[in-house]
Order: sequence, then C-alpha cells, then structure tokens
Amino acid sequence: MTKESSYTAKLPGPDGLYDYTPDEDAIWGELYRRQMKLLADTACREYLDGVKMLGLKPDKVPQLLDVNRRLNETTGFGVEGVPALIPPSRFYELLSQGKFPLATFLRRREHIDYIEEPDLFHEVFGHCPMLTNQSYANFVRHFGETAVRLGKGYSWHLFRIFWFTVEFGLINTPQGRRCFGAGIVSSPSEAKAAMEGKACEFRPFDLLSVLRTPYRIDILQPIYYIIDSFADLEAIVEQDIEATILKAKSLGDFAPAFEAKAS
Repeated sequence: MTKESSYTAKLPGPDGLYDYTPDEDAIWGELYRRQMKLLADTACREYLDGVKMLGLKPDKVPQLLDVNRRLNETTGFGVEGVPALIPPSRFYELLSQGKFPLATFLRRREHIDYIEEPDLFHEVFGHCPMLTNQSYANFVRHFGETAVRLGKGYSWHLFRIFWFTVEFGLINTPQGRRCFGAGIVSSPSEAKAAMEGKACEFRPFDLLSVLRTPYRIDILQPIYYIIDSFADLEAIVEQDIEATILKAKSLGDFAPAFEAKAS
C-alpha cells in the first residue's frame, strides 16, 4: 500500500481468524451478489465452479484459513495474508511457493464501485476461484518460479504476462468469449466493458505481443488478450521467456492505446 492509502491491513488474531465487522460483511455481500449476477453469463465455467468449490457466500467475509484449506484440497495451492503491498521479489517468491499473497482489508462503502488498491474482495473473489483449476494454478506457480529465476531485470516485462492473464485474461469457450482475470470478474465496469467490447480491442494471446504491450492500472483496459484453453495458459511458461523478453526489449513497446497519466 502507498503512504497515501487511507486503509490499514487487518491482522489475524491468535486463532488465525480476522475480525470483520457487520458493516464489512454487508459490503462483501453487496459486492458478491452484484458480481455473481453479472458474471452468470460472462465468466468462464472454471471460475464459477471455483466460487462453489471455495464455498464463497454473500453472508460473511470469508476467512483466509478456510480459503487456504479448500485450495490446498483442490490444487495444492494456498494463500498468505500480507500486511501491505509487497515488493515484486516477495510477490514472485510467494507465487513460486504456491502461495497467493492476499490483502486483508476490505474497501469502505464510499469506494464500493472502485478502489485502485487490491482489497480482500479483489483478492479472494477475483483471484482465488481460478486457483481451483489445476492448469491455472500450475501456471501461476511456474510463473513465480520463472520470475524468481530471472530476477529483477526481467520483472517489469514479466508482470505484463501476469497483467494480461491473471488480472485481465479472457478465454474462448463454446459459449463465446468469457472472462477469468481477477481485474474483470471483481469489477462491474470492467466486466461490462470487456464483454460488450465497444471501446476496446481483443487480440489472440501471443507472448511476444503481450511483452510489448504497455498498460495503465487506473483505466478500463483498452486491450485484452484471449487464450483458447487453460492448458494453453500453462504452456506459456514452458516457452523460452528469457529470450522472448530480450527480443521484446530490442523491438520496443507498441504505441500505448491510452493517454499518458497526468502527473
């Protein structure tokens, strides 16, 4: 979290449980119901199945211990609460260990429609259901292993892979284009924009192209990359990522599909 953040991470009690207030339970429930209604025809089956597998419900904020246990039972993945935004090196290290770092605070009602920082709703509702899919979980773990192996000089380009898959990925299905990225499934405006496709571009996933595509975190995404299967997603990290990043650096970035952020 940045210094300007008005949010404070929650810490667990001696029993490992987090103390969420009735108002936070209500905010979680409102977000959950709204998104599940929207995602019924827009999220991929694997995501919706994952919500059920994790036992996510609208009545209470889920506990990380429960999410961790259910993920361990399905794919062997886990989660770890973190006190604030963490350095990329720590983020990648946790992923390589099969642990997804989760923010533990929940947005307040005045930020219910949008919060730039990743909160518990984005983390648990957005990220964790897909981690019940073995190919997806394997991809995330191997991505972390690759990032740890390659080190800091490759970090920026590596996160573009993460951004256009884990955060804002789309997949072709027999029912049409569906979303699975956490930044889409946890945001009503992003989900609508990604599925309506009126002011954005859809591109088939190509590693070199993804590595050359800049993005902004504070706008609706103008570009989405689409995979054909989660087996294809898992295969991404089997490519020679180091050589492809070096090629992307030599070719340079594509022209941004957005205006520069005002300083």
